[in-house]
Amino acid sequence: MHDPDIVDRVAASTGLSRSEAERVVDDVVAWHREGVEDYVHRRHAHLKTYGTRNAEAFAIIADELRSRVVAAPELSERQLRRIIYG
Repeated sequence: MHDPDIVDRVAASTGLSRSEAERVVDDVVAWHREGVEDYVHRRHAHLKTYGTRNAEAFAIIADELRSRVVAAPELSERQLRRIIYG
């Protein structure tokens, strides 16, 4: 169970029932619980699917990591490459 104040706020601001608000909070928390390495792998694969070159993909991912709700450490392009390619 998450902070009941957050669930109450989501329910009040959206008109959702309490159980619906709990599911929304669970989904959002699960999304942000994803680890840095998993996030980098997922985003890199997604960007490559649409033809993004590595240098641009790594810049996009590094920028996204800086703005995550739960701040990830700042990673250099080399660190991002090591996550992807080992």
